[in-house]
Amino acid sequence: MKEQLENIRKAALNALNELNIQQDLENLRVKVLGKKGELTAILKQMGTLSAEERPVIGQLANEVRTTIEKAIEEKQAELKAKETERKLQEEKIDVTLPGKRHILGYKHPLSIVLDEIKEIFIGMGFNIVDGPEIEYDYYNFEALNIPKNHPARDTQDTFYITENILLRTQTSPVQVRVMEKQKPPIRIISPGRVYRSDAIDATHSPLFHQIEGLVVDEGITFADLKGTLETFIKRLYGENSVIRFRPHHFPFTEPSAEVDVQCFSCKGEGCRLCKGEGWIEILGCGMVHPKVLSNCGIDPEKYSGFALGLGLERVAMRRYNIDDLRLFYENDVRFLSQF
Repeated sequence: MKEQLENIRKAALNALNELNIQQDLENLRVKVLGKKGELTAILKQMGTLSAEERPVIGQLANEVRTTIEKAIEEKQAELKAKETERKLQEEKIDVTLPGKRHILGYKHPLSIVLDEIKEIFIGMGFNIVDGPEIEYDYYNFEALNIPKNHPARDTQDTFYITENILLRTQTSPVQVRVMEKQKPPIRIISPGRVYRSDAIDATHSPLFHQIEGLVVDEGITFADLKGTLETFIKRLYGENSVIRFRPHHFPFTEPSAEVDVQCFSCKGEGCRLCKGEGWIEILGCGMVHPKVLSNCGIDPEKYSGFALGLGLERVAMRRYNIDDLRLFYENDVRFLSQF
């Protein structure tokens, strides 16, 4: 039995010298020192020994176990050190190499212009108000003095979800909702997406953006509207900008006007940009119709107001001399990176 123990020690130590993998080390430990291992099998035979032999063999067995366990611990530490070194070599980072460049996106031209417009109106004391894009027919048309079968609806054909629910054709419903909940003085703009059943081409899209403004208070006149728009246009296009008002008709304002800005390319002489007219239409406006005020619970005998509306895409196209509205929505990096 003494010879068997020495053979186990010798074989285990020799095997340890050949090992290079952690799992093989564990397999060897189980084979030699486990519950069913070689050393355990020897110790189970202790009962067959004489009283004189048992202490001698027992002491030797403990020495063999201690020697093998210590050798396994040392081998395990060695293998861990080698594994750490291997990882350091394979995963090391050369800090002298140039860093990877992270390509940043560009702010969308519509967002650039919208932020500028918001800044201008906020500077004049306006608040920014938002509203639902899925709207009731009442708020989109009837409250704005456009009853069913009114001819004005023909120019705002939109997407109906039910007979009385639709995708809004303008952000004017936001103005109605504000006037219902808030009594004058009111000074707001309502930017947002709107929808109309238009064929897609260089100047039309079924989805586009509008920015509408509303002021309601005592003593508001057309002069206040004119002064507000002149301030807005000069801030947006420069102090030398010139605007003109042309009579127009909107069901929800009376009197109404279209506003043109003098072509900033030819200064009114006529060119390709303004199609030879010298002026470029920029927005529509007017004094809020008394019936609209009444529909919203505001006394038209006491209060008056003005409203204005402009297309964000149209303003951005003129700001950057863009001749095709579809470019805003194609997400072409070559286009967006110019801004």
